[in-house]
This record gives sequence, C-alpha cells and structure tokens, in this order.
Amino acid sequence: MSASTVTNLSISTDEYEFTPTQDWFTSNILSWKSFFPLVTSSEPRILEIGSWEGRSAVFLLTTLCAHGGEIVCVDHFDLEQTPAGRERHRKLKHNLARTGRPSRILPQFSVPALYKLLEEEIARDAGAGFDWVYVDGSHRADDTLLDAELAWRLAREGCIFIFDDYNWPEHPVESVQHPRRGIDAFLALHAGEYEQLSTNPEQYQMVLRKTSEMRIGFLIEKGTHQLTRALGYGIYVVLAVDTSYAIPAAVTIRSAIEKTAGLITIYVIDCGLRVEDKEKIKASLPERHGVTLMFLDLPARSLATELGTVWAKVDMLKILPVERILYLDADMLVRRSLEELWSTDLEGASIAAAVDVAFPMGHDGILRGRYFNAGMLLIDLAKARVRLPELEARVHEMKDARFRDQDVLNVHFAGDWAEVSLSWNAQGLGTYAETGSVGRDAVALEDMKDPGLVHFTGPVHPDLAAVLNPWVQPYTAKPWGYAGAPGHPFNNQWWGMLKKTAWAEWQGSTQYREMCEGEQKRAIQDAIAEFKTRVHHHESDCGQ
Repeated sequence: MSASTVTNLSISTDEYEFTPTQDWFTSNILSWKSFFPLVTSSEPRILEIGSWEGRSAVFLLTTLCAHGGEIVCVDHFDLEQTPAGRERHRKLKHNLARTGRPSRILPQFSVPALYKLLEEEIARDAGAGFDWVYVDGSHRADDTLLDAELAWRLAREGCIFIFDDYNWPEHPVESVQHPRRGIDAFLALHAGEYEQLSTNPEQYQMVLRKTSEMRIGFLIEKGTHQLTRALGYGIYVVLAVDTSYAIPAAVTIRSAIEKTAGLITIYVIDCGLRVEDKEKIKASLPERHGVTLMFLDLPARSLATELGTVWAKVDMLKILPVERILYLDADMLVRRSLEELWSTDLEGASIAAAVDVAFPMGHDGILRGRYFNAGMLLIDLAKARVRLPELEARVHEMKDARFRDQDVLNVHFAGDWAEVSLSWNAQGLGTYAETGSVGRDAVALEDMKDPGLVHFTGPVHPDLAAVLNPWVQPYTAKPWGYAGAPGHPFNNQWWGMLKKTAWAEWQGSTQYREMCEGEQKRAIQDAIAEFKTRVHHHESDCGQ
C-alpha cells in the first residue's frame, strides 16, 4: 500500500473499495502510529470489534502487520439480511484480501463471536491472545462494557486496547445509548490493570495499554491445564515472622510473586513486626495485578506469645480465613511457579511436606519413621483444624523437643502427610546434603539439582565451633548472617532477589557491616566463655 493511500483512506481506489462519505477513521492515523513502538510482538495479532468496510483493518494490516501478523474482524453485517449489510460484508472481504495479509471475518454479533474466540484461544494455548484490540461495535453503554470485558480476556499483557466514540456527539454522555458510561465502568472496574495512554479528556478515543496478564477465565473441557488460574482461584501463601526475619521474609515474598503468575495472596502472621518492617515489606512487592498482602495478628493467648515465635505455625491454623494454605519459612527462595506445588493432591492427608534431608528417618527422642521438614507445609486447614486441640496439647507436652515445632508436627501428623519432591524444599545444599548419613541414601537428592524452592537451613549466625569444625565444611548458615552461606549454590540468587526489595542497599550499608562485626565478636566471646566453663569443670573434676 502506498504512503498516499495510507494517509488518505477516504479515497476509493482500484485497490480498495471504501465509501468516501463514510470515513470515520483517517483522523486517528497519526495517533495510532504513535502507539506502534509499544507493540513488542514481531507478528502482532489484532482483534477488531466493528469493522464496517475495513478502513482501520486495512491500515493495521499494511502498517503494523507489514512484516507479519494477522487480524480478526467481528461485525454482524445486519446478519446479511439487508442489502447494505451484504454490501459491507462484500467490501470488507475484498479490502482485506487486497492487503495480501492473513485475515479472518466473523460475521456475527460480538458476544457469540468473542465467546467463540475465547474457546479457540484456550485450545491454542501457546501464542494465545491479541496485541491490539479495537472496540468499535455497538454504541450502547452496556454493549460496549460487555464487548470490552470479553475482549479484555483475549488481550495479552502489553496489548494496546482502544475504545472508539468516547466523545461521541450524537447522544448525551450520561445516556445508556452513549458508549462512555460503559467505558468509564470498565475503567473503574479494571483500575490498576492498565496504563491510560490517552490523557486529553476531549480526545475522541480512549486508549489503554494493558499491564496485567491475560486471563481467559474458564475451561471448555476437563483436563485442561492451569485449572487453578482458569477457575479464578488464588494461591494463599503464609509466613510467620518477627522483626528479626523481616528482611528474608521480603525475599521469600518477592520471589514467590515474581515466579508465580495469577492471583496470589500473601498472609504474614505478625509475631512482632515494627511499622517500618511492614511498610518496607509492602514496598518490596513487584508492581503486578492480582497480588494481595495482608498482615494478621496472632490470636489471643497464642502459643507464640507464650512459648516463642516458632509456634506461630500452630497458632495460624485458627486465624487464616481460607481452607488451604502454603506455609513457607522466611528463609526460603522461590525459583519456580508455586502453582505446581499448590495443585498437589494431598490424597486425603491433612498436609504435604518434603522429607528432612538431615534426618530423613527421624532422630533420637522422637518416633522413628519418615520424618518431614516443616519449612514448607501445604495444609488442608479444614482437616487440620479437626484435631487442633490435640495439637495444642502436644505443643505443651513437647515444647522442649530437640527440633521443637518440627518434632511436634511430625508426631502429630504421623501417617497423615503426603510426601512431595525435595525440589519443593531443597535443604542443606552445598553442605550436609553432599555427605552420606543414616537414611540419606534412600532420599532422592537429585531432585534438588534445580529446585523450585530453596530452603537456607542452618543458623543465621553460626557459633565459632561450627565455623572452625574441619569435619563439617562448608558450615550451614543463612545468607544474611555475619558468615553468609559459603558454598551454597543459590547464595548469590538470594542476594540478587534482595536487591529487588526495599532493603536493596542492605548489604553495603553501615548497619549491615556493624551487625556482622557485632555478631562475629559475640561468637568469639561465647566461644571463650564456653571454653572457660569447660576448663573450670575439668579443673573441678581433677580437684575432686
């Protein structure tokens, strides 16, 4: 198509058949061209609702799709029951064919046509959705809103989404016969899901750029993948933290959201967070639609208040307002979408967990048998709450157990837990996972080679004996402690994720350096004190 034809589509030529008195598009060309750089696809897919004779469709096919792409045009053409409707259909087919570009016409009213497209795009899976959507069908407000709602589900993230007739002069803007009421309702409903590109209130068209992910929102047959997203269900992730774990919690939360598409709600059980901690955790969230962060207070007379923060994962069973949750310790890094883990079939069990790499068959002082790590727990709250009084009583009986909450939960849920891959709770990487021990040979350690969820086990600040012990090297420790996590294959990834949070400057800060120096001195002082105590006891024994 020549440049002169592109800029003057009101002239009917031998190439295209347009009615000269029905040019309602040419005035938009300069504006539309300014949005072309925002389309990132090399082969854009275009959806047009209301095509008439195809002026806008021809323009897009010969410019935006000059090097590849396609268009789908939806128009009812009076269902071809009138001469005018049949003539428009003929002209549109002729004009689209003359471009030589891939095109398709759906000669239907918009709702059945769009529903058909939604079904097709589900089946399409890879490459589903459109990069440019033009809504120019019915002028009724309710029809415009419905067209937009259906088309929005077909719009990819980044899609240029254009409403025509926002300032249509033929009816009052407050009339149901004017599209603006429908457009404004759409804008209010989807606030936060788009960037508004047309800022002039007098502009005839309303132009948006979609910033949220594509969500078709329904399935057409059983077995279709991504069931959780299609049904509109969210993933509920829970952490229980105090101020000492605010920084790593921000990393866990940020990585979970970055790696997991769709709706996700983060519940943080507040075990002693400062106002500053909460604000910085909020500020650490990526800008993405479909994410909710909520802080929940501990229940009255909580175990955590009485016995320590570690018992908050029992307290949380009372207060969470949902029926299924994914609990994560705050010393975790999410590397893959949590959707697969969330969709785990519990097979009737109350919880799912991964085996503990350090003690896969338990330890002295606890019933021997398959023993899970409590850093990640997928919990059916409805089932788990049935025996909650029994669990709380067991906490008081076993509050001094070697591994405290983990021991209690293993005893309580013995025979009532489903085992998941160590990919979803990769422990001891670079340290004890590399060495043999009783029961470890039967553990599928290969599942941790490219884990979805890394668990930085070990103390935050190891004592001097652990650091110097030549038989256990590298020692276990967490990235943000004074000693870091030497030898851990994902240590750098943890720090990289931290740099995306509100604590991005933490590693190079004076506060961090002073913390490291202070904890090193404390480790040395504690070691000296223990040395003196042992020598004193030895001297006392010798004196006797």
